[in-house]
Amino acid sequence: MELAKIAGYMHDIGNAVNRVDHAHSGAILAYQILKEMGMDVKDRTEIMMAIGNHDEQTGTAVSDISAALILADKSDVHRNRVVNTNMSTFDKHDRVNYAVTAANLEINAQTRKATLSLTIDNKICPVLDYFEIFMERTMMSKYAAKYLKIWFELIINDTKLL
Repeated sequence: MELAKIAGYMHDIGNAVNRVDHAHSGAILAYQILKEMGMDVKDRTEIMMAIGNHDEQTGTAVSDISAALILADKSDVHRNRVVNTNMSTFDKHDRVNYAVTAANLEINAQTRKATLSLTIDNKICPVLDYFEIFMERTMMSKYAAKYLKIWFELIINDTKLL
């Protein structure tokens, strides 16, 4: 669990280099930082693998740690991610994130479910816009949950969609 927390904390460090391929550059950066801090090679390799596989363009769940990181990262959609709140300048990502007024990822060990519940303000954007942007992320979450042998559910505006 501690390694997953560290991976979560460091997972977007590659954005300091470039948004493109940030997972891979971030994995290398994290590995070097953790090495310099004296972390065991096995642990820093696990973290590197998780970070290197968290992007939906090139990654997939390859370990419990990477699966946990994927579920947490791909569920990170909400209004407070939008820095510029001038709606006239929003791109589609800003609009969708701003429209999400509540987001909750709940892991239930008894039912073996990971449930992402979102509330989307339809006055700001329709639910379909969420899927235009987040379909790959949603599918990546589904496969990460499957790796952990749990079920992934998506509920938007009190409607179960997955």
